Amino acid sequence: MKELRIRVLAGVFVVAGILSWAGARLWNSIGTLPSVPLAAPVVLALIAVILLATALSLRARLKAQRDRVPDAKGVDPMMAARAVVFGQASALVAALVAGMYGGMGAFLLEYLDIPARRDQAVYAGFSVVAGIGVIAAAIFLERVCKLPEDEDDDHPGTATAA
Repeated sequence: MKELRIRVLAGVFVVAGILSWAGARLWNSIGTLPSVPLAAPVVLALIAVILLATALSLRARLKAQRDRVPDAKGVDPMMAARAVVFGQASALVAALVAGMYGGMGAFLLEYLDIPARRDQAVYAGFSVVAGIGVIAAAIFLERVCKLPEDEDDDHPGTATAA
């Protein structure tokens, strides 16, 4: 499984932001701009909390397993792999959604004198912050579940002692 690349997430965020900003300008010139739902930052924050709780739980269980604590509950490798895949998928979607709301928020900055648009800009800003929280929690989860490097991989071509 490949590791998350921050460059890829940043690229998705920037491209989605630019397209969203352009789409918001076009949509506003044609008619009414759709609103940013209040649930957007709430749902993203909830996903970030779930990812963080999963990462902290797995980290504690892995530490107990490494320290050979009696009656320590081990970590099923498939469960850890599923958690990492969920984190990676969440990070990609969060980068896309945060970029989309970031572009819309950037467009709405021109209209802060209108109370309804100001509220929408605040919701969009909170969505971007919550999306960044999802990305950070997903990267943390991935680091927690990362397997230690094999010592033989560092020195290819060296013979092992028998």
